[in-house]
Amino acid sequence: MVLLGAGVLLALLVGFNFFKQYMMAKARAQNASPPQTVSTMIVEYSDWQPEVAAVGSMRAYRGVDVTTEVAGLVRTLNFKSGEDAKSGAVLVELNADSDIAQLHALQAAADLSETTYKRDKVQFEAQAISQATLDADAADLKNRRAQAEAQAALVAKKTLRAPFAGRLGITTLNPGQYLNPGDKVVTLQAIDPILVDFRVPQRELARVSPGQTIHLTTDAFAGETFEGKVTALDPRVDTASRNFQVEAAVGNSSGRLLPGMFARVTVQSGAKQRYLTLPQTAITYNPYGATVFVAIKSKDGQSLVAQQVFVTVGSTRGDQAAVVSGIKQGDQVVTSGQLKLKNGTPLQVDNSVQPKDDAHPAPQEGGDQ
Repeated sequence: MVLLGAGVLLALLVGFNFFKQYMMAKARAQNASPPQTVSTMIVEYSDWQPEVAAVGSMRAYRGVDVTTEVAGLVRTLNFKSGEDAKSGAVLVELNADSDIAQLHALQAAADLSETTYKRDKVQFEAQAISQATLDADAADLKNRRAQAEAQAALVAKKTLRAPFAGRLGITTLNPGQYLNPGDKVVTLQAIDPILVDFRVPQRELARVSPGQTIHLTTDAFAGETFEGKVTALDPRVDTASRNFQVEAAVGNSSGRLLPGMFARVTVQSGAKQRYLTLPQTAITYNPYGATVFVAIKSKDGQSLVAQQVFVTVGSTRGDQAAVVSGIKQGDQVVTSGQLKLKNGTPLQVDNSVQPKDDAHPAPQEGGDQ
């Protein structure tokens, strides 16, 4: 009876322990976090072109406001607003009748002085006049010719010509209008190629040099990229901003890019690299560093759970960030929904919607995109 009682007691103790463990496991299962819906992506290597980004403005390769040096009445207007002009093309002719008449008078006086000089030279050779008389004739001839040349230059200024080839702007000038010296006639801009000026922080000085390729975008032509070359670097760094100015030339045979337009510029610096890339939304930043959540197999191998890992983030471009260390190719990284995760949280993957992962995103207008 004693042995039977001991056996029954031992069986009860063992059964109670099994029941206790069962109830504890059931309670843990009921208290476990429910699966959280997230989106994920498999980490892969991407070609990465190092770039220096900046903003700038465009200006003409050559640009000038055509003005007049002398006063006069507009006789003819030989151009239309907005058309192209060749170098040396006549733009405006001022009334020069009185100046031309004065020129003819001065030329006649110069011709008379030349005749007098030639006649006196013959007489000097015959020793009929002195050397002083011949020298006076020579000086008078030079003076008369100089006066005629000065008047000819004045007459030439009455004709306004294009100093270089380019596109003319809008003018309000009309025939019969009186112009004073310095009055603007029309603007002339040579826009092929067009120049773009932008400023870069001094820390990027070693990465920018003449001859490098640039890519330019502007809001006027969304989604279109224009290519050019760096032409010059300013030899001085601005002491207020610690930036230096860079000049680049962009081909503009279509004439669509205009001086004064805003531009976004990226300078390609260095050889292409290969980096593991992630959408920037996949990376969480905190005082201890940058982290991502990696989806790994659970202990039973039947589901996925979250594991937080620290990463080192490199350069960024568009929606992407380069990851230098912390993850490896083939890892499944959570790209959205990580704010509700912690280590060990079960995951339910839904990749029907993914965050943007474009290396060169284009600006979008609201409403129809």
